[in-house]
Amino acid sequence: MTSAYRADHVGSLLRPKALLDAWDLHDRGGLDDDTLTTIEDEAILQVLKLQRDAGVDVVTDGEFRRLSWLSNLHDAASGLVRKLEPGYPPFWHGPGEAVANTEMPVKAIVCVDKLSAKRRLCGAESTFLAKHAGAPFKTSLASPTMHLNLYAPGVTDKAYPDIQGFVDDIVAIYLDEVDALVADGASYIQLDTLRYTQIIGGMDGQLNGMTPQRAAEQTLAADNAILKRVKAGGATAAIHICRGNHRSAWAAEGSYEVIAEDLFSRTEADRILLEYDDERSGGFEPLRFVGKGKTVVLGLITTKTPQLEDQDLLRRRVDQAAKYVPIENLAISPQCGFASTHMGNLLTEDEERRKLELVADTARKIWG
Repeated sequence: MTSAYRADHVGSLLRPKALLDAWDLHDRGGLDDDTLTTIEDEAILQVLKLQRDAGVDVVTDGEFRRLSWLSNLHDAASGLVRKLEPGYPPFWHGPGEAVANTEMPVKAIVCVDKLSAKRRLCGAESTFLAKHAGAPFKTSLASPTMHLNLYAPGVTDKAYPDIQGFVDDIVAIYLDEVDALVADGASYIQLDTLRYTQIIGGMDGQLNGMTPQRAAEQTLAADNAILKRVKAGGATAAIHICRGNHRSAWAAEGSYEVIAEDLFSRTEADRILLEYDDERSGGFEPLRFVGKGKTVVLGLITTKTPQLEDQDLLRRRVDQAAKYVPIENLAISPQCGFASTHMGNLLTEDEERRKLELVADTARKIWG
C-alpha cells in the first residue's frame, strides 16, 4: 500500500525532561515498571498531539519507549550480553561533535548465543498507537545489518560461525514482528539504516571485514526480505538512508551516486527517505535511478540546528529534485530524527515543533 504523505518525518522526537527523569529513577530502582509505563503513555499522548497540531501527515510515538533507535531488538532478544564500555565509537562530526564524542548513552552489547525474540520488538508501541494516534502512524525498525555491531569475533562466532547466519536470524525475528505489526493495524513500517552511507563515506572499519560491495548486497537482500513482507501485508514500506544522528552530530558524508543505481532501482521500498539538509549529501542527480512509482522523501529540514530553513529555498530545492523524480512522487521531511538517542539533538521542544510546522506548511504550499 502506498500513500502520498507529503509532510513526513523520520520518527524520533525529543524526550521531555519528565520522561528522562522517570527512566533515570527507574534504572536506580526508585520507580516500578507500571508507573514508568504510565509516564511513557502520558508523554506519548502529548507528543502525538504536538504532531497533529503541527500538521504532519503521519505520526509516531517519538520512540519514547526506546533508549535509542536500535534498542527495541536489544531489549527484546535473548542471546545478548551488555558490557560497560560505550557502544558507539567516537566518529561524530558537525555541530554537536564535542558533546556527541563524549556523551555515549548506549552501552556495548555483544551476541553470545543464538538470537531469539523473548517478546515483541514493537508490541507496546504499535498497540498504543493503534488506539491513540488519531492519524496515520509509522513504526520504525533498524535495518537488520545495523545490528552487526553486536557481532564480536571470537565470541559471537561460537554461536554463528557464518556472519550471514546471524543476519538471517535477525531477519526471521523481524518478519514475525512485521506480521504482528500489520495485525495491530500498522499501515506504515520503516527501516532505518546507516549501512549504505558507511559505504559512501568510506567507513570500512564499520563493515565487519566485508568489501563495500558485499556489505551493500547483504544489506539490500536483508532489507528487501522485510520490505516485501510489509507490502504483502498491505502496509506502506519505507527505508530511511541515515548519515548518523546523535547530539546534533553526523557520521558519514558523500553523494548517493556510489550506491544509487543498485539501491534506488532494486529496493522494495515504496518510500525512500533521504538526507538532503546540507552539502554533505551531494546533489539530486542520483535520483535518476529511482524506480518508477516510488516516492522520494526529501530530508531538506535539518534536525541538527534550531535555525528555520527559508521556505522559498525549500520550494526551489523540491523543484530541482523534480528534474529527476516527478513532483507527484516527491515528499518532504526533516533529514533524520530529532533524538535517535534518548539524549536528543541540541534543540528545544519548541524549536522541534517549529521545524515540523515548517515541513507541513511547505508541503501544503507545494502539493495543496
